[in-house]
Amino acid sequence: MKSLNFWYISSFVISIIVVIPILTVFSSFFDNTSNYYEILKNTFLAEYIFNSLFLLFSVLVITFLLGTGAAYLVSFYKFPLSDFFKWALILSFAVPPYIYAYSLTAFFENYGTAYTILKNLFGEGNYNQNIPKFDGMIGAILSISFSLYAYVYILARASFLYQSQNLIDLGKNLGFSKLKSFYSIILPGARPAIVAGLSLVAMETLAEFGAVNFFSINTLTTGIYNSWISFDDLAFANQLSFFLLLFIFVLFILENLSRKKAKYHFNSKGGFKQKEKINLTAGKSFLAFIFCFLIFFLSFLFPLSQMLYWTLKFPENFFDLEIIDLLLNTLWLVVLSSIVLIIFSLISNYGNRVTKDKTLNILSTLSISGYAIPGVILAVAFITFVAWFDENIIKELGFFSIKKIFIGSVLGLVLVYFVRFYSLAFNGIKSGYEKINISVDESAYLLGYSKRKTFINIHIPFLRNSLLFVGILISLEIIRELPITLILRPFNFDTLATQTYEFAVEEMLQKSSIYSLAIILIGGGLLIFLKYITNKQIHASKSF
Repeated sequence: MKSLNFWYISSFVISIIVVIPILTVFSSFFDNTSNYYEILKNTFLAEYIFNSLFLLFSVLVITFLLGTGAAYLVSFYKFPLSDFFKWALILSFAVPPYIYAYSLTAFFENYGTAYTILKNLFGEGNYNQNIPKFDGMIGAILSISFSLYAYVYILARASFLYQSQNLIDLGKNLGFSKLKSFYSIILPGARPAIVAGLSLVAMETLAEFGAVNFFSINTLTTGIYNSWISFDDLAFANQLSFFLLLFIFVLFILENLSRKKAKYHFNSKGGFKQKEKINLTAGKSFLAFIFCFLIFFLSFLFPLSQMLYWTLKFPENFFDLEIIDLLLNTLWLVVLSSIVLIIFSLISNYGNRVTKDKTLNILSTLSISGYAIPGVILAVAFITFVAWFDENIIKELGFFSIKKIFIGSVLGLVLVYFVRFYSLAFNGIKSGYEKINISVDESAYLLGYSKRKTFINIHIPFLRNSLLFVGILISLEIIRELPITLILRPFNFDTLATQTYEFAVEEMLQKSSIYSLAIILIGGGLLIFLKYITNKQIHASKSF
């Protein structure tokens, strides 16, 4: 029997931290609720479920068309700015759905930006009657779709890039048209990757709070939030979380099964042949350019321009010194959470590498399931567990209450961020570790290096770019994160995201513009830097 060591203990603790919110939701399913449950059950519960499913289906259709279409064009064809669109189409990640929702409303509302443009071009007129209104469910669908389609785009493009030219040539020899080759060869080969991307979109859609709440769409996510914040019914919030978790777990299982089946190349007797890009004719080249440009414009340039317009129109907001405090608060959460996540992810990955134990591997796999759980569920479950632990354990032992330590504190925020984003850190570092051949470790041991010295002096320097990559991903997520921060933040503690949300729900969109613009610019800057790091890693791997 193997004795317990640091790696077993650390991985076990990490797994327990992640599992606690899930167990809390399930254990609270049969708790007594307030009268709010009966009222909601007889009125809006069916609407919550229907809206969630309708929103999910609509977003999946749109993101599939946008993501797969754009990925196919930039992977198989050459046209003006095709190399630019390869990476530019991921900039939509810099725009959270709730900020896109604010932009959509600000542009198309009565006497909004569209009205101003028409007035300046054509003079006075009753333009409001002819300006379409993208609010309600349509607004929510568009906001979420243009923010999340890049999940499908990235994975579909990765699959398309590694498809062999051999099979495409085989289709030509069989007399397949380009359309038939796409449906019969290319698309089926990329199906696992596309399904994985759509599963991620689905999980994010079901977890979305800011956009649907802004458009007053009743979904399971808004129901969970309102049950806790408005009606102080924690038990029913957990019961709604139970239903949402069922959807999420189905999608999580589907995504994992797809990922395991994913194969980004084909074996053929002729070996792998690098796919050749086709130069499009003038007309088709223009259409491909327009398609990609419209996606890029609508997903990134449009919300960026709208928020920049509001900021310049109301310059007094630009000099609001409060933004400095908000930026510092956001930066503090980013740095603290990133350090915690990276340290624990390094420990777990190194533990798996040196122990090669199946139990440890299972525990580590379990610990990365937190990303599949919506932030609002994690926040509510965290409060539920802390309250139960304080009441039944801490007080029984005669200790001081721990509620104030974990609820409404930076520590509580960091803990829930840890559960939510641990998979990003773990998988990012794991991908870096997979590039370090085990022979490197064996050579180090022969030279007299201990495991600790090998870890510090060899592994960490090699993982430098991976750690930077992970840090950027975590930063992007925390800067965008809304429901966790709204529920668990300390009193009078705001971030760029929460302040943006609060002004927006109070219909002060022009006031929120400077904070929204800051989120977009920071996110866009991080994504561009991420592209630089990725390209650097690719060039480094080619040099070996």
